[in-house]
Amino acid sequence: MTRSVTLHGIKACDTMKKARTWLDGQGIAYAFHDYKAVGIDAATLKAWAAKVGWEVLLNRSGTTFRSLPDAEKQGLNEDRAIALMVAQPSMIKRPVLDVDGALVVGFSPDRYAAAFA
Repeated sequence: MTRSVTLHGIKACDTMKKARTWLDGQGIAYAFHDYKAVGIDAATLKAWAAKVGWEVLLNRSGTTFRSLPDAEKQGLNEDRAIALMVAQPSMIKRPVLDVDGALVVGFSPDRYAAAFA
C-alpha cells in the first residue's frame, strides 16, 4: 500500500535534518514542503490545528517567537497564532510529518516509527 507522506518544515533546521535522515534510512519516500521558502496558508494551519491543536503547532521556544513584543505574545488565541505563523513560518514547530493525513509534530524516532507501523 502506497502512503502519501509529506515532511513540512525549514530546510536548514537541525531537527529537520534528523527527520529527513530517519525517513531516508527507513527507505520512506516523501515530498518536502519548505514553508519558509514557499509559504503556508491559513487554511492548512487551521486544518492542522483542528487535528493537533494550535498550541502544539506554535513554536514558542524559537527566537522568532521570543523576539516578538510582549503585547503580541499575550492573550494568544488560535486565530492570532495562525496569523503569526502565516506571517512568519519560522514560528511553526518543526517538522510536521503528514502521513496520509495523520500528523506528527516534532521529531522523535519512536513517534515516527509508530506513524508507519
